[in-house]
Amino acid sequence: MPIQTIIFDFGGVLIDWNPRYLYRQIFKDEERMEYFLSQVCSPDWNEEQDGGRSLEDATTLLVEKYPEWETEIRAFYGRWEEMLGGAIEGTVEILRKLHTGGNYRLVGLTNWSAETFPVALERFDFLQLFEGILVSGVEKLKKPDPKIYELLLNRYNIDGATAIFIDDNLRNVKAARASGIPSIHFQSVAQLEGELEKLGVTF
Repeated sequence: MPIQTIIFDFGGVLIDWNPRYLYRQIFKDEERMEYFLSQVCSPDWNEEQDGGRSLEDATTLLVEKYPEWETEIRAFYGRWEEMLGGAIEGTVEILRKLHTGGNYRLVGLTNWSAETFPVALERFDFLQLFEGILVSGVEKLKKPDPKIYELLLNRYNIDGATAIFIDDNLRNVKAARASGIPSIHFQSVAQLEGELEKLGVTF
């Protein structure tokens, strides 16, 4: 079936977000920094904010659990903007070409905190190119939960069989495929271009 809709993940696909951009300024020891980011402000902890937990509650939880790391913990959201490395230009160029061509509906599906997403909206003008964006923190539902893919399809009246989903997280890609949405595991700009061309997407 011809492709009608292209669904983009944001972090790691269009936007370079990495807490190390901030914490390399805070830690002199790389090993100590990696311990902090894996055991204290861990990915699992961060994902709870993507699922709707407030930044205040998340911070308080960790400060109470790890009082010796309080300064570093409070920096996570106190200096969150310093984790944004910028746009991933090659992928943004693909997005702009798709928008200019006007042949496809463009929709965003991102795991992102409802409280920090407005910062990205203000900083990255290309986010205005999307017909709609579903933000996990707003919905209190995050990838790879099948319900978020169902919500996306229903909200924007998308036929999953005529869509393509692009995400850098293989777990989320597999979940989208299981929900009936053909998906691309993003690894590089060149790889994405090649995969889209194989699927008949024109720029």
